Amino acid sequence: MKATGIVRRIDELGRIVIPKEIRRTLRIRETDPMEIFTDKEGEIVLKKYSPLGELAECAKEYSESLARTTGNVVCISDREQIIAMSGTVKKELVEKPVSDKLEQIMHDRENFMSDDNKRNYINISDEIENEYNSQIISPIICHGDVLGAVIMLSKDGKKQFGEQEKQMVMVASDFLGHHMES
Repeated sequence: MKATGIVRRIDELGRIVIPKEIRRTLRIRETDPMEIFTDKEGEIVLKKYSPLGELAECAKEYSESLARTTGNVVCISDREQIIAMSGTVKKELVEKPVSDKLEQIMHDRENFMSDDNKRNYINISDEIENEYNSQIISPIICHGDVLGAVIMLSKDGKKQFGEQEKQMVMVASDFLGHHMES
């Protein structure tokens, strides 16, 4: 564990303020759910809670099915990182943080499809060099909250996604959102 040198006191209601610098670095926003863990040494660990993380196996199976059906790469993310990736031998994006632009698309709750020649293509994660030519992104919404996104990618420079692929990605995100509600 890394020490920050920051000390905070517990108030009369048992609350501790997480410093702004740490919240900004870890992308913790107001109202973000946090999980609380304790260990044998008496340490308390806070971790951002990801409802989609609980569905990681389901998300992986869904992404594999969609990738097999379409022949494209399919990723599923929560609001912080890519949790599943299928349709490619290497899983280079799994557990990589989502880019600020992807986070903004999720926040805007808009479906997104890149146009020809990568003019409006966005990197899914800033940690991996972009090697894809086409993409579709559809936010996963549950009880009015954005939980993540379903992303379809293609490396084929001659292939541009159309309405059919967009509808498939939208169905996937809608299915995962409704699955979280039950």
